[in-house]
Amino acid sequence: MFDFFKKNKTPDTEQKSKVEPQTTEVEEQKTLATPPVVEAEKLSLAERLKRGLSKTRQQLGGQLSGLFSGGKIDEETYEELETILLTSDIGVAATQKLLDALKARVKKERLEDTSALKEALKAELISILSPLEVALEINNHQPFVIMLAGVNGAGKTTSIGKLAKLFQAQGKSVLIAAGDTFRAAAREQLQVWGERNNVHVVTSEGADAAAVIFDAVNSAIAKKIDIVIADTAGRLPTQMHLMDEIAKVKRVINKALTGAPHEVMLVLDANTGQNAVSQVKAFDDALSVTGLILSKLDGSAKGGVIAAIAEERPIPIRFIGVGEAIDDLRPFKANDFVNALFDS
Repeated sequence: MFDFFKKNKTPDTEQKSKVEPQTTEVEEQKTLATPPVVEAEKLSLAERLKRGLSKTRQQLGGQLSGLFSGGKIDEETYEELETILLTSDIGVAATQKLLDALKARVKKERLEDTSALKEALKAELISILSPLEVALEINNHQPFVIMLAGVNGAGKTTSIGKLAKLFQAQGKSVLIAAGDTFRAAAREQLQVWGERNNVHVVTSEGADAAAVIFDAVNSAIAKKIDIVIADTAGRLPTQMHLMDEIAKVKRVINKALTGAPHEVMLVLDANTGQNAVSQVKAFDDALSVTGLILSKLDGSAKGGVIAAIAEERPIPIRFIGVGEAIDDLRPFKANDFVNALFDS
């Protein structure tokens, strides 16, 4: 789990001397696996994004480099490109759309050499992804209520911590509703984060999730809090009774504050590839999702799924997670994303 979810421990001198060799080794391994926030801040946004998308770039951009190295554009070129796009989880519909657009561009611009296809493909990808580039707007509602949903393990809890820190940096006051009442670890992680960053967390062990979030919204109204981030229990979209329960949570939020939630945000794990598209469809049908967070892109070779989402269910991607540092949750920018997929 991320650093900002861990409690500080200060062992006494005697204990520290006994375990220091092990602790040092663990910390060294952790440093290698998870770059600290200070290191992340030294990199430009473009460099951090490129680093975060390295696995997807190796899967997609690496293969494309060989294809675009020169030679005549023919049917075999398109067949090879189709295979590369499909194995990068871009999806059948988006792949076909890209191929059709490329063929039309090749004919119109009279392109003959495969080296000219690289910029053409980048342009077509940007065209497909640009409609998803819609920033989250915190309007004049007070509080502005954000409801988060997603399957277990998608990264909801850590995304909440990063979102809260992001909003705080913008001068907003934040309250967190620990609505995942089924998983004790989720409540504990949010409470630890809240304590360390002076964010109030409304929680209740064993209570109904809707009741916890209802109380949180009312508390935010009374205290004039700017933003409420409401966590919900992870669930599989195939379990319809659980999807009905989360729909009930949304209705209860609206009872606490008419018009809320103002944003229904679905967190997706990029590692799930095409399964993420199925999750988008199921949660959108149940909740009318208004925005997406695509997490764990830094650990996935399946970042191409963004194109599949754009074609199948074009819901705005508010943020993408490209690393473990606190500021590695960043707004989605189609042009930056596509450029980071290709070797420069």
